[in-house]
Order: sequence, then C-alpha cells, then structure tokens
Amino acid sequence: MPTHPFDDQRDELAIAIRLVRARWEAKALAAYPGLQPQTLDAGYRVQDQAIALWRQAVAGWKVGRIPDAWQATLGEDRLVGPIFAGAVQNVPGGQTGRFAVIEHGFAAIEAEYVFTLGSDAPAGKTEYSADEAAELVASLSIGIELAGSPLASINLLGPAVVVSDFGNNAGLIVGPAIADWRRLDDRELTCESFIDQRPVGTGGAACIPGGPLAALAFALGRCARRGYPLSAGMHVTTGAATGIHDILAGQSACVDFGRWGRLACETTTATATMESRS
Repeated sequence: MPTHPFDDQRDELAIAIRLVRARWEAKALAAYPGLQPQTLDAGYRVQDQAIALWRQAVAGWKVGRIPDAWQATLGEDRLVGPIFAGAVQNVPGGQTGRFAVIEHGFAAIEAEYVFTLGSDAPAGKTEYSADEAAELVASLSIGIELAGSPLASINLLGPAVVVSDFGNNAGLIVGPAIADWRRLDDRELTCESFIDQRPVGTGGAACIPGGPLAALAFALGRCARRGYPLSAGMHVTTGAATGIHDILAGQSACVDFGRWGRLACETTTATATMESRS
C-alpha cells in the first residue's frame, strides 16, 4: 500500500488526464481533480504525466516566483512549467496577439522578459550561475505570458498545485528583441501593464529577485535535474515583472516596455480542441 497519495503513479496519471482533458475541452474545474500534491516533487510528477499526454513539443519553460510564505515549506523560491510549441506567438511590436480563456477558469497576463537560447545546455550539467546561463543566450525579448488553467482557484491552492497544471501556463507572446541587453542595468528595463486601457501594474527587470538571469539559471538547473535539458531555440520567461493581472474573455491587454516597444493581446472564449474528441 502506498505511504503517500502520490507514491502510486496511477493517481498521478489520473489527475494529469483530468487536467489535460479539461484544457482540451475548455471546461472549468470546480475543484482540484484528485488529492492535491503537497510537495513540489509530487506536483512535478503530475506535470510529467501531463506533458506526455499533451502531444506537443515543449518550446520553452515559464519561471514563476514561489511566494515567500511557501518557500520554507517547499524548499525552493521558483517553479517551472512547460510552454508548448502550439502556444507560442511571435508578435512584432505594434501588433496584437490572441489568448483563449476558459470560461470560469483562471486567466491572467504577465509582463515578461524572455530569453531565447542560442546553444544547447551542456549534457549532465545541473547547476548554473547567472554568468553561465548568460553564455547560452541568443537574445532577450519583451513578452507577455498567458497564464491560464481550467481551475479558477489554482493560485489559492499553493505552488505544488500550480506546478501540477503546467505551472499555470497557457502560452507566450514573444515580442521584439532588446538590443545589447547584456550592457544594460536591470533598472533600465521597466514596463507597465494595462487591461482595457486601465493601468494595472508597473515594474521591470529589477522587480525579479536576482534579475532575469537568476530565473534563467534556475530553469536550466531545475529542468536538467528533471530530465528536460534546455536546447537551442527554447524560450524561457523570467517572472511576472508587473504582477499577475486577471483577465476575462473579451478584454484586451497591453504592456508598454518603454523604448523597447509595446505588446498587445486580445482575449476570446476558449472552445474545445480536436484532442478532446480523440
């Protein structure tokens, strides 16, 4: 008999199936579909099962901050979730991305500084300094993370639950690159977020603990230890630079990155995908 609810892989798979199917069917979940993971490792085991079910290549990883109140219990200050190839939008400055929102689920936009790798991570390497992480980077771009889940209460249930559902990620908008980013001080990279033209948050790279490179170094190490070493061309978001801003279907969002450009996003109501019928 298992000593922990998540020692039985069948439980992890059953939860992953329910989470993935809810996304495919664009149906909100009234409650977490099983026993909630209590540790990050338990959450990542569910995430592993869900990645295998999703049937798309992983094009990158989002990095999210674990709130201070949870860090002592969970032992880490950040988490990662997959960004799938079909959910990446490359949007030039001045144009508009699209985001499908599951009705009665969770949806938000987050201003992001996005690294794109130019080299594969070294085989077997599982710890990175900021300088080592920087050597793998091809570019740093402005972006918007599209946070989303069929579970409206996902952020209230704690980081282990967030991890289990793809890190609460639903996609990524990648905008123009920031020229000569390594020469810039983080304090020069500022941004402001708007929903329906109303300001909802200000911040920038300096609001990310340790700066964007610290987030990249974390992603490189955490993913390598899980058996997902990062490769050239992958994107890594570095943290919500102005906060997490809830959004509803039919609303619009914009992030102004100053001289680096503006990115816009419109939302629609999500509908079932072909996978839901297979």
